[in-house]
Amino acid sequence: MRNGWDERKADRIGKVREYVDGVIGRIPDREIQKEAFIHLYGVSQACGLIAMKRGEDAELAVIAGMLHDIWRYSRMESRDHAHKGAGLVRDILIPMGLFEEREVEKICHAVYHHSGKGICQEPFDEVLKDGDVFEHCMFDPTQEPKAKEFARFLRLRAEFGLGDGEGDRRR
Repeated sequence: MRNGWDERKADRIGKVREYVDGVIGRIPDREIQKEAFIHLYGVSQACGLIAMKRGEDAELAVIAGMLHDIWRYSRMESRDHAHKGAGLVRDILIPMGLFEEREVEKICHAVYHHSGKGICQEPFDEVLKDGDVFEHCMFDPTQEPKAKEFARFLRLRAEFGLGDGEGDRRR
């Protein structure tokens, strides 16, 4: 440790990013590849912002955002991707040797629960759910949010002072 900086943690986001880039780079369909980059990194950035605002761990939130749909994009399968993805995330992070067990569990718990948008979980889990909804809704702000994400998106707009949504949807 130098000046309070743990060298082991110096580039954890970068190491996870390398892994995610490799997974996305192996997707043969260019459109799905583009979708994966936009979605995973969009959710990741949204999670970092939300975590900072709520006093959660922004570094772990960014990592959870990058990895939340890794099962879906690595296996090209979306059925039960959150639950299956949590196990895969554990298998990715532990061998890196960069994370404490409690950090891996926190990320995996959020990934496991991220599809349950109608259920409230731990505050860190909610960061990932909200980051996912925020990216879905902001990818094309002219489209109405999905019904299952609408209430959550309205709460996010209010939390971030983005108005009530009236007047900025399709006219």
